[in-house]
Amino acid sequence: MFNLHGKVALVTGGGSGIGESIAKLYASAGATVYIGEINRQSGQRVVNDIRAAGGVAEFVELNVANEDLAKHVARTVLGQHGRCDILVNNAGIGHVGTVLTTAGDDLDRLYAVNVKGVFHMTKAILPAMIERKSGSIINIASVAGIVGVRDRLAYTMTKFAVVGITKAVALDHAESKVRCNAICPGRVETPFVQARLREYPDPKKAYEDMSNTQALKRMGKPEEVAAAALYLASDEAAFVTGSTLVLDGGWCAGK
Repeated sequence: MFNLHGKVALVTGGGSGIGESIAKLYASAGATVYIGEINRQSGQRVVNDIRAAGGVAEFVELNVANEDLAKHVARTVLGQHGRCDILVNNAGIGHVGTVLTTAGDDLDRLYAVNVKGVFHMTKAILPAMIERKSGSIINIASVAGIVGVRDRLAYTMTKFAVVGITKAVALDHAESKVRCNAICPGRVETPFVQARLREYPDPKKAYEDMSNTQALKRMGKPEEVAAAALYLASDEAAFVTGSTLVLDGGWCAGK
């Protein structure tokens, strides 16, 4: 397994789903992990789970859409350790709608979290990485940042932006030895997806339809995305930057 001993990681949206799996895997690989989460209860639960398994973790309350909070969390992590080796910009929200059914307020809400949240956290942590000439930033995007997805206008717009941010940061700071990559999952079995499924008249059929979108005819698991995030955070990925790693069960293969 890839080794993160001695490294400090901050995972936004680490209280559930993909973020939770990444945080737990990082801790098991030896990293000190900060769980940045808007929901104190879920964030602290993940911290407690990590500690019970023998890992090191701390909870920091975080709303990535709030630039002042992002700066405060960065100061907290850097003040306690003098470094942040890994930043995972995982926090994100979704929305169902076309250009005709998406309100401006909905678009603003998604942009604030999915795009400006990545911007705020990267801007807050990046200077310390540049100073150390070392760091890995991992943005959790989506296949919706690579191909169009029906009835997901605002979500698709923001995830395309995340892929763009990734490439720009990678190019701008390569000489400082700071790497920036994106992971683009397909549909993954997370609490977020499960909540969306319950909104359908026939959740079982909706689950099957979503699974069949992917060539492997199943949804991904958060642990599978976490494994990719572990690789990108590790020294073994030292030559990887500006990349979009697609984990979609073959969704995009025929597009």
